This record gives sequence, structure tokens and C-alpha cells, in this order.
Amino acid sequence: MATDWIALQALAASEFGRRVAAVTDWDAPTPDSEWTTRDLVQHVVEEQRWIPKLLTGCDHDQAEADLEEIGPDLAAEWEKFATAATEAWRTSPADAPVHLATDIVPAGEYLTEQTSDITIHTWDLARATGSDEDLPDELVRAVWEYFEPKIEHLAATGLYAAPVEVGEDAPLQVRLLAVTGRDARVTA
Repeated sequence: MATDWIALQALAASEFGRRVAAVTDWDAPTPDSEWTTRDLVQHVVEEQRWIPKLLTGCDHDQAEADLEEIGPDLAAEWEKFATAATEAWRTSPADAPVHLATDIVPAGEYLTEQTSDITIHTWDLARATGSDEDLPDELVRAVWEYFEPKIEHLAATGLYAAPVEVGEDAPLQVRLLAVTGRDARVTA
């Protein structure tokens, strides 16, 4: 059975939104030592605001020239841009070319990457806010299956820290986060 990345994207966005609603300290540290909670949410909102433009076939420069500014209320901005992104995913053909800054990829590949990014950052935000760190099993499994063939190269992309060593018997969520340089075994 094929993975329904459209449904998973909506679930990931909902899960991230739940954690955004739990933010009380926007300056709190996150698992990424260079980011505050505000920086983390800003990053994910930023990614979402690109999606509707890029899925219309705009090249990167065209999309950038037409992007709406992100306002100071990040919870409201998350809701606005995530809703628009989710709708854009639902109406975009999976094979539509998406012109990213450095590459052109099919929309389906971009969807998988974006859903994976939101999933990982949902845990980051949960850890930063002291909220529920458990991610839905179907998200964890799908992102794991996407990342598993790339484990050797994830850190080399510069998007993730070096993997954290965990046992093969660790829960799948712990193993998934470990390959992205996050130690889910340690509590805040």
C-alpha cells in the first residue's frame, strides 16, 4: 500500500500546530542550540509560506518576489501559512515540477521532504515547550522509511547534526530522531 503523504502532511501540520499553541516562552531554548523556540517556529512557518507559490510552478526567484511577510504573531502565522500549504498540497499533481533554490524536484518528493521536516521539528518544539513528545506512529514510520536509505548521508547534507548512537532495540521514534542528531532519550 502506497504511503498517503497528503494525509501525513495534514497530520504533521496539525501536530506541529498543537505544539505551537503550547508555547508560553518564545525565547526558550530548543534541541538545536542555535535556535530559540521563536526561531524554530519562524523557520517552519517560513517553509510553509513558500509551498503554495512553488506548487503553482513559479521558479524560486518568482516565488520569493511574491512572498507575503510573516507577522509577529507566530501562532496566527503558523495557522495561516500551514492551512494554505495543506490546501496547496491537496490540489497539486504529485509529478508537478517544483523549482527549489538549488534543484527542481517533483511535488511528491517535495511533499515528503516537507512532511519529514515538520515531523522532526514537531518533536523539537515539544521538547522546547515541555509538551507531549510522542509523535503519531504513522508519521514516525513513514519518515523513518523515507530516511532509512539515506541514513549514511543525512549529516552530510548539513540539515542535520551527526547521528546519535542508540540501540537497534530503541523505539522507532528514538531511532528516527537519533539519525537526525537528536537524543530523545534525554529529558529536558
